[in-house]
Amino acid sequence: MMYPIMVKIDFNEVIKAGKTPKPVLMTLVINWAVKPFTMYIIATFFLGFVFKRFIPGTEVLKDGQTVELWRSYISGAILLGIAPCTAMVLLWGYLAKGNDGLTLVMVAINSLTMLVLYAPLGGFLLGVNSMPIPWQTILFSVAIYVALPLVAGYFTRKILIGKKGMDWFNNKFLHWLTPVSIIALLITLVLLFSLKGEIILKNPLTILWIAVPLFIQTVLIFGIGYFLMSRILKLSYRDAAPASMIGASNHFEVAIATATMLFGLSSGASLATVVGVLIEVPVMLMLVSLCKRTCFLFGECGLDLPQCRKKEVVQ
Repeated sequence: MMYPIMVKIDFNEVIKAGKTPKPVLMTLVINWAVKPFTMYIIATFFLGFVFKRFIPGTEVLKDGQTVELWRSYISGAILLGIAPCTAMVLLWGYLAKGNDGLTLVMVAINSLTMLVLYAPLGGFLLGVNSMPIPWQTILFSVAIYVALPLVAGYFTRKILIGKKGMDWFNNKFLHWLTPVSIIALLITLVLLFSLKGEIILKNPLTILWIAVPLFIQTVLIFGIGYFLMSRILKLSYRDAAPASMIGASNHFEVAIATATMLFGLSSGASLATVVGVLIEVPVMLMLVSLCKRTCFLFGECGLDLPQCRKKEVVQ
């Protein structure tokens, strides 16, 4: 999924994006000052009040403590809320025709920030005195899903343009490479739901209860970034779309690893992080579609889309 995106990135655009602080500051504010607390409030409201009577029972955690299941589900939701996406957002920004250079800059900054703020925020919201940081998971996922395809894409672009020229690269190579990301995403989606099929069948209603607050949280955070802060900061569409999506999506690998370390693999918290995985892809694809349908709200978006052309004709 990531390699075709990285091949398309012009690193001159990355340098320019690094000199544009407003989108980066917006994502940092949303990811670390807004999103963790809205997730806590929404998850507590739905799982601790609205759906509480549908979630009976308790579970024994790794440390021997007994906790009500609904509290465990809230813990899993919180772990998702404090882990901003660092890899998949490159795909969402790419599909929405956003600024890939800016997305890469935001991914790098949020990855570094997560190493510093993940444990303190998680410890505060979960009430855990010594919350472990999944260093290996964070570093491994960034290395495999971002750094490796980035290096491969950079050298592929440099070598092919040097040998074949820019016209051949844009018109021939990229034309062949473009469908690869979409095909890889579809394969990932099929595998994701197939591997978690047993969980879905065993806990259909529980998954629904957990999915509701996660869905609302994702849409709310996206709306705050895309329809509110991006408009206030007067961002272009190509900056607003990925800047809003990086807060809406989650780094579920880190959330699952942390939930497993803290509460155990079979815990309700781990189940909640898995539900986050299951709903994220379809929800983010919905938001990608929404971005492309509303890009004209940001003025001259520069995209070759029917709604943009229609707007230009009206003007």
